[in-house]
Amino acid sequence: MSVAEQAALPQKSVISILSNIIVLGIFIKFKELRTPTNAIIINLAVTDIGVSSIGYPMSAASDLHGSWKFGYAGCQIYAGLNIFFGMASIGLLTVVAVDRYLTICHPDAGRRMTANTYISMILGAWTNGLFWALMPIIGWASYAPDPTGATCTINWRKNDVSFVSYTMMVVAINFIVPLTVMFYCYYHVTQSIKHHGTNNCTEYLNRDWSDQVDVTKMSVIMILMFLVAWSPYSIVCLWASFGDPKKIPPSMAIIAPLFAKSSTFYNPCIYVIANKKFRRAMLAMFKCQTTQAMPVTSVLPMDVPQNPLTSGKV
Repeated sequence: MSVAEQAALPQKSVISILSNIIVLGIFIKFKELRTPTNAIIINLAVTDIGVSSIGYPMSAASDLHGSWKFGYAGCQIYAGLNIFFGMASIGLLTVVAVDRYLTICHPDAGRRMTANTYISMILGAWTNGLFWALMPIIGWASYAPDPTGATCTINWRKNDVSFVSYTMMVVAINFIVPLTVMFYCYYHVTQSIKHHGTNNCTEYLNRDWSDQVDVTKMSVIMILMFLVAWSPYSIVCLWASFGDPKKIPPSMAIIAPLFAKSSTFYNPCIYVIANKKFRRAMLAMFKCQTTQAMPVTSVLPMDVPQNPLTSGKV
């Protein structure tokens, strides 16, 4: 990396951590925002903070050092945590897609979703991330520094049966399956939104439906940007699995895992740009307003409840 890129990594880390802490602060301050959907977003912010706290600083220090600076144990921790948070993020984005699908397309099913249901889905996403992070540590594939020594990641230079099988399973379970679920959910959500637009509704329901469309658009943008961020890393792993790892350019080897972390940097921007409720909450917090001063409705179209998570039902 150039000197400018080296200097930018700590700055990105600080900005990402602070912006995601602000996101968490907004959800904590305004209980009107503590809906099931936003509970998933809160967990996504936690994954972003985790990656920013570990990924950027350790990569910058190692790159300045000229090789991996933190030893074997540090490599296992660094790579394991990055895989953990990355796979958890994919799972959480899938949960968001399912939530949008049930809320908008099947309100009766959405009405039966309890806090325990959302907790189970969120824990499932975290458990999935933990499983795939631990596998290379216990022997299914392995973690190692990349050729530049700036990062630690899956040891794609050793493209043996263990690496190839691990990579194929990760791609299938954490890429193909989630993408299929997301495509199915958002296709039907889009159809429902179009159908709703052709019907005559009260002004209140139209306003509330508009809020739900905002949340859905925000979710879609997050997923698209996450796929953009992780695509180079996926290409490197697939290249190493089916091609010659020695032909992977060093620049791509170092940029791919760092680019995968970039979603931590722009997710807070997506919340602000694509979600009017969140934008109003942020302005209210900066103006030191109370929760009552922020107009946030909590009733969904077709009477689907999305009550704050402090209640027994969601």
